[in-house]
Amino acid sequence: QVQLVESGGGLVQAGESLTLSCAASGYPGSRYSMGWFRQAPGKEREFVSAIRWSDGDTYYADSVKGRFTISRPNAANTVYLQMNSLKPEDTAAYYCATTRNVVVLTTQGAYDYWGQGTQVTVSS
Repeated sequence: QVQLVESGGGLVQAGESLTLSCAASGYPGSRYSMGWFRQAPGKEREFVSAIRWSDGDTYYADSVKGRFTISRPNAANTVYLQMNSLKPEDTAAYYCATTRNVVVLTTQGAYDYWGQGTQVTVSS
């Protein structure tokens, strides 16, 4: 049984940083891509970032490009999302997800498994 556990969320002030972690268990091997999505109150869940297992390529939403960095050291079972220069509009529940897909990584439907989410709140 695949399980994803996110951690690292919290309350910070605008301009500060946070690093989210997501540990996957129960997945045979390491050939799966990992992504982050977020959902703010009253809004739909949106893509944030992803990293493809086959070549390590990374993808970012325009709203976080240049501020967030996704990493997965040694293609292990943990993915990180380093979030710098946080803004109040980054406030949301952040979800980790995994997929065998190597083509489409920016849509929710491409992902097979999801974590429970971790809350990030950025005060102004």
